[in-house]
This record gives sequence, C-alpha cells and structure tokens, in this order.
Amino acid sequence: MSFHPADDPEPGDRFACDAIEQVIIPRARDLGDGFMVRRALPAAKKQMVGPFIFFDQFGPTEFRAGQGLDVRPHPHIGLSTVTYLFDGEIVHRDSLGFAQAIQPGDVNLMTAGRGIVHSERTDQGARSHENPIYGIQSWMALPREHEETDPGFTHAARAELPFIDGEGKRVRLIMGSLYDQSAPTPFPHDCFYAEAVLAPGAVLPLDPAYDERAIYIVAGEIDVAGDVFGPGRLLVFKPGDRISILAQTNARLMLLGGEPMDGPRHIWWNFVSSRKERIDQAKAEWRAGKFDSVPGETEFIPLPE
Repeated sequence: MSFHPADDPEPGDRFACDAIEQVIIPRARDLGDGFMVRRALPAAKKQMVGPFIFFDQFGPTEFRAGQGLDVRPHPHIGLSTVTYLFDGEIVHRDSLGFAQAIQPGDVNLMTAGRGIVHSERTDQGARSHENPIYGIQSWMALPREHEETDPGFTHAARAELPFIDGEGKRVRLIMGSLYDQSAPTPFPHDCFYAEAVLAPGAVLPLDPAYDERAIYIVAGEIDVAGDVFGPGRLLVFKPGDRISILAQTNARLMLLGGEPMDGPRHIWWNFVSSRKERIDQAKAEWRAGKFDSVPGETEFIPLPE
C-alpha cells in the first residue's frame, strides 16, 4: 500500500521481562469510512526488526455495498511488500502485468528492486455487497546488493505454506525459516515471518535462532515471563534468550525478525534505500512519469509535495 501520513509509533507499556528490549504501541489513523491503519514500524527508537522496516495492520473494517479499497497506482523502490489477510480480498495489479487476488491465508510478495508500480483494490464483484478487509502489510528492506534487482512478484496460496497444528497452536509460515520449516516465498536475507493462532493455555516457544525477533499481538492476551500484553503491541526481544509465549485467551500473533540488516535505510513516502540520492532520483522519476505504468489503469497517486 502507499505510505500514509500516520504519526510515528511510540514506546508503550512498562514491563519487567528482561528478555524484552522494547514495547511499541502502533499509532492509528483513520483513512476514511472507518478504514483504520495501525503502524508498528518504523518506530522512534527502532527502524527495523531484521529486514522488516514497515509493519501495518489494516482493519478490521467492513465496507458498505458499493465501497471498497482503492489504492491507486503508486511506486516503490528498494523493498519487498508482503501482504497477508485474515479476512476479505484484495486485487493486486502491477507494472509487470501481474493481476492477482489475495485471500485469507495467501501471501502476495512483491519485490520492488529498482522500481515497480502497483495498485490494490477491492474487486467490483465484491462491492455488490458488504465486504470486509483485515490483514497485515509489511515492507522488508532489501540488502544493499539487491536494492537494484529486477522487480518481481510471487503469489503463494494458503495450501502452499508450511502449517504446524497441535497442542493448541496453529502456525502458518509466511516467509523464511522457522520451526524446521521453510516457506516458498523467496527473500535474499535470513528472516522469518509467521502467523500463530493460540488457544488459551497454549505455549509457543521462540528460539534465539535469529538475533532480531519480535511478536505483534493482533488479538487476545499473552503472558511473557509473567508480564501480560494485549492486542496492538509489538514486543521486540533482546537477542540470545529463548522466549515462551503463554496464551491467556484465544490469541493471534505475528512472529517476525531475522538477521540484522546491513545498515540503516532512508525512507521517504514509498521509497526505501541505503542511499539518499537514490530516493531523490526516484522522486524525480515518478514526478516525470518515467516509471512503468500498470496495464489498464490510468489513475495514479501524485508525488507528495
């Protein structure tokens, strides 16, 4: 999605657990018609967790009949976008010619590299009735050596993703490797990204296999070393400790992280790069209409002034 002008997230609850480095409370913004977006990354004191540089929860929202999501064509460079839904449907279209609907449990992975343009909309058929939208979109910074790679797009259906089910835990692996499983969604940096749905009393371990780890609480309450946290919290963990997550209620979590990225990134609008001059170049190219267009679409989001 296009970067929205939300306020930065801020540090959140006090906590006692020595394994937690930071608790981040996302800032929420209503983009109209009750469509809420909550941004957890980047935060004031935490730009990235592994390669994850933006982390947005959108919804849950129910559009009225005749309405839907309409994110007009807009550009990206230097990152990959990962879209994952809990409810509803989004139709992705991009300047490579891909047109792909994503449904709950699927993954849309778009690699911007040197530049791509895409739109995200609700299908016209779904607008004939009330239609929900609820999910997570994350942006993952590409390693410096891959920032100018050719753009690409990968769709992985729900059935293609590794799934672990047992002991009150259901875990679907979205990206990378975790729990001795590997996802089919390619990314050129060691990372992990998963959805975990827990029943009350279930315990989910999170081993220190990666230096940077976090969990985002979508719904429910969890206990980490005696501290209880509710929804809308990003818990960032210190490296080296094995974490056990106890579900106090039915809970939905996103597990994310990876190895540290190779340096900080510059972020402006939808552009991410290790070089500020590359951001300036992308601004000029979008303003001048030098990005490729999305087939069949004439609208676009102008460069912010």
